[in-house]
Amino acid sequence: MTSNNQNIQDIPQKGFFGHPKGLFTLFFTEFWERFSYYGMRAILLFYMYYELSKGGLGIDQGTAASIMAVYGSLVYMSGIIGGWISDRLLGSARTTFYGGILIMFGHIVLSFPGSLTFLFISMALIIIGTGLLKPNVSNIVGDLYSKEDNRRDSGFSIFYMGINLGALIAPLIVGTIGQEYNFHLGFSLAAIGMFVGLIIFIFTKGKYLGPAGSTVPNPLSESEKKTVFKRFGIGAIIVILLGAITIPTGILTINGFTMIVSILGIIIPTCYFIVMYRSKKTTEVERSRLLAYIPMFIAAIMFWAIQEQGSIILARFADQRTDLSLAGFEIQSSWFQSLNPLFIVLLAPVFAWLWIRLGKSQPSTPKKFSFGLFFAGLSFLVMIVPAIINGTDTLVNPLWLVLSFFLVVIGELCLSPVGLSATTKLAPAAFSAQTMSLWFLSNASAQAINAQIVKLYSPDTEILYFGIIGGISILLGFILFAASKKIHVFMRGIN
Repeated sequence: MTSNNQNIQDIPQKGFFGHPKGLFTLFFTEFWERFSYYGMRAILLFYMYYELSKGGLGIDQGTAASIMAVYGSLVYMSGIIGGWISDRLLGSARTTFYGGILIMFGHIVLSFPGSLTFLFISMALIIIGTGLLKPNVSNIVGDLYSKEDNRRDSGFSIFYMGINLGALIAPLIVGTIGQEYNFHLGFSLAAIGMFVGLIIFIFTKGKYLGPAGSTVPNPLSESEKKTVFKRFGIGAIIVILLGAITIPTGILTINGFTMIVSILGIIIPTCYFIVMYRSKKTTEVERSRLLAYIPMFIAAIMFWAIQEQGSIILARFADQRTDLSLAGFEIQSSWFQSLNPLFIVLLAPVFAWLWIRLGKSQPSTPKKFSFGLFFAGLSFLVMIVPAIINGTDTLVNPLWLVLSFFLVVIGELCLSPVGLSATTKLAPAAFSAQTMSLWFLSNASAQAINAQIVKLYSPDTEILYFGIIGGISILLGFILFAASKKIHVFMRGIN
């Protein structure tokens, strides 16, 4: 963590629902960033596979689903860059600001009619921008509290509610405008959302955040900077040249690229764990905590593999397999993307209250993770019921999707905000922001794997698809629960 107990006193500790005032700044910055991101995602899949006559790009549905998964994976994978820049160059606050700038320009590119090239340019800007912003804004939340502060898990739950308030209203506004009127008009609303988030961050951070996020914990020396910038420059030139050669000649195809990302989704976090574990800057206690973090990281991959399919497979299910008329009212398929954040907004305060109420008697972090896997598995298993009863050639009652999203949200609240909090507590001091990036890599790895898995979904494979994935999640949940006491020992006093 970039702060310490000495400068905690310089951060206003009361003023936002009993939490530090800085939580207000971070809450609303992330609110608008998530509005822009999830508004864009609510219509992006449909924009890719809808026919040209409907304002889309006419891409094959399986390929569009795979691109969505790879996009999501790269968004979270880029957090490595954001964590490194924060830890070694700029600090969390400045890195967060620059990330927001890139995200805004990414949405602006999508707001203009264009080809597949425009789509990929926009994706590149949003991928890099989110990598800079997302792990660092969460890391600043950790900086607001001392490690012994019992408000910490509750604070992350409130912050998590802010994230999901933005994600809740985005599909209803951006989705409706995008599907009923024009996709590009919808994307322009996403750009405006990120702009508002930047304004809030600029005008409140000085007064509310204090020193939180301003420290560079492991700064580069001047000689190291020259070496690093030289390597980055050479690497960028190599990547550009490879793309210029392989893409026009057909050597690198979309399917080939998705396979590369899928492999990287496994290799990168593995290398990250090894580097941090073997570093001379990591103490013996911190090594033990890293070992405890590994099984929870694997559990998080399984969870996100299911949760993230809500915007891919369940989005396709909503668009093609669901009866979109309810009580004479027509539903937009993009609206289902609001279910996940809606349930989080309703239930997050309950979970925040519950952890404080239970105090030291609350379940350990590994047990909370196992509960997350149980509910994620159930959210997929319930989706096989309508197919078994009525077959896969009839439209499904939308309440089945509602139930699925509800179950996965219960799992998410057991795992995700708790995982954010645990990451800030288990992180080696020299790798604080980078460990937060590692946490987001669990999502990147999940979506990298999804890039291959989502191709297997079709109405014909529906029962096996939901049944096998849901069953594996529940099995892993039981294994993690059984091993929770041993994992807790390795956490060395962290709960």
